[in-house]
Amino acid sequence: MKIVKKIGALRKALESPRCQGRCIGFVPTMGALHCGHLSLVHRAKKENDIVVVSIFVNPTQFGPHEDFVHYPRNLKKDTKILKGSCDYLFVPDVREMYAQGFRTRVEVGGLGELLCGRTRKGHFTGVATVVAKLFSIVLPQTAYFGQKDAQQAVIIKKMVTDLNIPVKTIVCPTVREKDGLAMSSRNAYLSEGERRDAVVLFQALKSAQRLVDSGVRESARIISVLNDFITRTVSARVEYIAIVDEASLSTLEKIERRALLLLAVTVGKTRLIDNMILKIKVSGNR
Repeated sequence: MKIVKKIGALRKALESPRCQGRCIGFVPTMGALHCGHLSLVHRAKKENDIVVVSIFVNPTQFGPHEDFVHYPRNLKKDTKILKGSCDYLFVPDVREMYAQGFRTRVEVGGLGELLCGRTRKGHFTGVATVVAKLFSIVLPQTAYFGQKDAQQAVIIKKMVTDLNIPVKTIVCPTVREKDGLAMSSRNAYLSEGERRDAVVLFQALKSAQRLVDSGVRESARIISVLNDFITRTVSARVEYIAIVDEASLSTLEKIERRALLLLAVTVGKTRLIDNMILKIKVSGNR
């Protein structure tokens, strides 16, 4: 694994394999790596000749009162975790990615104003901008993202389509702890008691599927049950519970076949997100 800090150096390193027709897979991250990230890297390694992982804590996707300064960073540990799993680790600093005088942004429209975008103004503009920049630097054939960040995945797919970016985006399943909590770098912020409480998100998702299995189809009813369930946990505060179309993120009043259920819940002082595809079982299918 080669560690590269400069854009020009990475482009030069990838020029030869690209000219040879070798497939390049890309996994963008903000570091503080866990098994969820590694599942993306391992998938990329299976499906490509060359794998590039980036670690860049992107300041433009953090709001003024968010955790950019305190976001977990441990490059030494991350490098050790990645050893043998990728070919290039790209670790630019902020000045490399955003040179003096940088002004251009990728606006994502209404998709970035829904759900997490309601309270994290400008967040998805920052995400789309840095991902577009990384795509133009790495020029991968395929890029890998996690389902845990479902809204982000939808927005990236839309950006790729709208801007005719020749990158296939693969969304991989959420990786969970043994008790169901979705793996996240921000889980490190949780105290021991909050960590136990945080499993309420996964429990809520499972209870929603049970409601659907029992015949409940009205989104409002499911959301009400989940809100009551989550708020019984004293340390948990619901930001939103939404049931939407998994491609457009438009609100669904009723579940007809499949729907995306998303949660944003603050446990203690830590904001957590999770989601699940709700499915209606078809009679006769196993």
